[in-house]
Amino acid sequence: MTRNLTLAIDDDLLDKVRVLAAMKRTSVNEMVRGFLTRLVEQETSKDEAREALLKLIDESDGDMGDWRPSRAETYSGDPRFDR
Repeated sequence: MTRNLTLAIDDDLLDKVRVLAAMKRTSVNEMVRGFLTRLVEQETSKDEAREALLKLIDESDGDMGDWRPSRAETYSGDPRFDR
């Protein structure tokens, strides 16, 4: 089900968005809908990643013993530190 929504937007911004929408051969409505859809998808993706990390933390025993990465291991692959 689609519902109508009323937004308050500055006149100058609305004029610019209308021009942009026309250039993209779409509507302001479709641009707003697409933006909100992407925003929700990004947040959902972040939430899923966060949940997966928390699950890994819960499932790990957390015991690394005395092991710590060396400086070389820490910075390997970073072109700023490769010599």
